[in-house]
Amino acid sequence: MNSSAHPLIKPVEQGVGPLSAMVAVFARDVRVAFRQRQDLLNPLLFFVMVVTLFPLGVSPEIGFLKQSGAGILWVAALLSVLLSLDHLFRHDFDDGTLEQLVLQPQPLFLLILAKTLAHWMLTGLPLVVLTPVLGVMVHLDGNSVAILCLTLLIGTPVLSLIGSIGAALTLGLRSAGVLLSLLIIPLYIPVLIFGTGTVAAAAEGAPVAGYLALMGAFLVLALTLAPFASAAALRISMSNS
Repeated sequence: MNSSAHPLIKPVEQGVGPLSAMVAVFARDVRVAFRQRQDLLNPLLFFVMVVTLFPLGVSPEIGFLKQSGAGILWVAALLSVLLSLDHLFRHDFDDGTLEQLVLQPQPLFLLILAKTLAHWMLTGLPLVVLTPVLGVMVHLDGNSVAILCLTLLIGTPVLSLIGSIGAALTLGLRSAGVLLSLLIIPLYIPVLIFGTGTVAAAAEGAPVAGYLALMGAFLVLALTLAPFASAAALRISMSNS
C-alpha cells in the first residue's frame, strides 16, 4: 500500500477521536502537497500572471485600473482556486487513499472538512498574502487593498468549500475539469459580486459592514453545509467508480 495512506489508517489503529483524525488528515495533505510543489505553485503563478497581464491586454491607465483592480484580483483568485480543485481528491483517488478515508469510523464530513481546510491553507491563503503587492500594481489605495484582503480572507474558504462539492461529484469522470467549471462557477458568482462590491463601497467611502456581514454569512453557511454535501457526493462517486 502507498505509504502516504498510512496516516489515514493510523487513527483506526489507535482508536482516536474525530478531532485527532481531522488533524491527521490535515497534516497528511500538507505533507503530500509539499512533495508535489508544482501543484502548489501553479495556482499562484496563474494568479500573478493574470493580474500582471491584464493591464497590458486591456488598458494601463491608472483611472481604469483603480476602478477595475478589485474585480481583476477577485476573478484571478477565483480562477486560481478553480484551477487547483481538480487535485483536491484526485491524487488520493488514484493511489487508493480515498477508499481508506471513506472507511474511517470517524464522520466522513469532518475528514473532508480537514482536507478542504488544508486546500485553502495551501491555495487560498497564499493568494491573500500576495494580494497587497498585486493591489499596489493595479494602483489601489491602502484602504481598498486592506478591504480587498479581508474579503479574500473570508471569501476564499467559501470558494474551497463550494469547490469541494464539485470536485467530489466529478471524481473519476472524463473531462472532469470542464464539468467542474460548469458546476461550480455559477455558485461562485454571489461571492464574487459581494467581494468586489465591498471594495467598491469602501473606495466610495460607503459603509462596508453589511457587505462583510453577508460574506461572513456565506462562510458560515458553506462551513455548515458543504462538508455534508461533499461527503454525500464522494460516496456516490466512489460507488460508481
